[in-house]
Amino acid sequence: MPDCSENYEKEISEGKNVRNVMCKYCNSVILTPSSASFTSFEYELPLIRQSKTNDQNPKTENVSLFWAVNDMFTFQNVGFSNTVGNNKYLTCADCEAGPIGYHDMSNKMSYVALTRVIHN
Repeated sequence: MPDCSENYEKEISEGKNVRNVMCKYCNSVILTPSSASFTSFEYELPLIRQSKTNDQNPKTENVSLFWAVNDMFTFQNVGFSNTVGNNKYLTCADCEAGPIGYHDMSNKMSYVALTRVIHN
């Protein structure tokens, strides 16, 4: 598993999420236990809660640890943005914080960044 600022090993068992995956801002449940698979790859995701005046050139960060979800109906409380390129960004459906991840239109997979959520 790649090094990261937090130790996420305790959140993964048999490649799945052990606990609820929740919004950092409102504690809304996004995924229930064992509903997503851990995966790791590099992706440049826009920062959370930045000014809408920056829509054309949003600030981004490289994210590499994700919960992969292959069916959008697996989510408990997630909103999908309008299509941007080949993706839709994921937000908390309750407080609209995001993006917490993205949905890839080409393979119909959704990816929630571990650093953008809490586990409880």
